[in-house]
Amino acid sequence: MSARKEGGPRGSVRIVGGRWRGTRLPVADAEGLRPTSDRMRETLFNWLQPALPGARVLDLFAGSGALGLEAVSRGAREAVLVERDARLAASLRETAGRLAAAGEVRVAEADALAWLRAPTVAGPFDVVFVDPPFVAGLWRAVLDALPGMLAPDAWLYLEGPADAPPAAGEAWIPHRAATTRDAHCALYRFRGPAAGGAATLPEGSGTGGATSG
Repeated sequence: MSARKEGGPRGSVRIVGGRWRGTRLPVADAEGLRPTSDRMRETLFNWLQPALPGARVLDLFAGSGALGLEAVSRGAREAVLVERDARLAASLRETAGRLAAAGEVRVAEADALAWLRAPTVAGPFDVVFVDPPFVAGLWRAVLDALPGMLAPDAWLYLEGPADAPPAAGEAWIPHRAATTRDAHCALYRFRGPAAGGAATLPEGSGTGGATSG
């Protein structure tokens, strides 16, 4: 997810599956930067795995890039990582270069809402990750701006505070949800105007309910 000010190195998170499994991604010490935990990402991508091969992915508030890069590692065709912090965007480009993924990973240095109003990469996107800084409260504004960028049967990952989870709204069908100590994480299917296919992923793609982090 995205940060709101610059800082020094803090640590790293790892890609948990796919061809880049075990790769460490740097995490800066920056206000609002709160990467989705390894455990939660493993749960999320178990849910999403059937939808990933060949998918186009949009990672808003990309931060460390853990969500978008995990998706490409597991078979997504392309990921666009939107990050407004210049230093973090530069780190994302460096990571994409290190992974030899320049043709699959695009980094857009931009505010997420501004980018959605004037995208530098055209949709539609099959999977969208929305995990903004919690204190910014940007979920509704982002969700209202998303539909024109979506495939008819797109998937949405939404992360918010455990004690006040954001509502996706009537445009989205709930699919899976989990709660850690710090966050509520949910996966939804878009009610697109011409949506096709099943509203849920196969049962083997994971289970819902709560987890502890």
